[in-house]
Amino acid sequence: MFLPVVVEPNPMLHKRGRDLTKAEVSTPAIKKLIKNMIETMYIKDGVGIAAPQVNESLQVCIIAKQFSPLQNNEDLALINPTWTKISLKTNWDTEGCLSVPFVYGEVKRYSKIKVKALNRHGEEIEFEASDFPARIVQHEVDHLNGILFIEKARNLKKIDPLQKEL
Repeated sequence: MFLPVVVEPNPMLHKRGRDLTKAEVSTPAIKKLIKNMIETMYIKDGVGIAAPQVNESLQVCIIAKQFSPLQNNEDLALINPTWTKISLKTNWDTEGCLSVPFVYGEVKRYSKIKVKALNRHGEEIEFEASDFPARIVQHEVDHLNGILFIEKARNLKKIDPLQKEL
């Protein structure tokens, strides 16, 4: 089921989501939320989505399967995710956000990170992510902590919604 995406300025986007217990992860409500977030992400043409973006103050985010560092042909649900840099290398790249429509800006992110989280089955997972997948994880974890990319970006640009390119 498609979920409405909240947009800036909405207070939900600026508060830290609540951690889930392992027991909560396997509840029908969380399973349904994950399924609906995945559907919403694809309908809105996103590469990731976080629970606060669908008005749920929870530590849950999704990474689209084509960018999943796990390469298991499944959309990656991360619950209570944290990351640490494993390289000092950073890069600037353009980002956008479903919750800040038609606005783009350059954000500096770490190029290589280690991620720890629970998966959709409540199992602890740990993996490395590099380049674009690492950028997506950092962007989505920022959402879970109440931070929007526009707070970190330089050279913000608003585009005409009828225009297809930046």
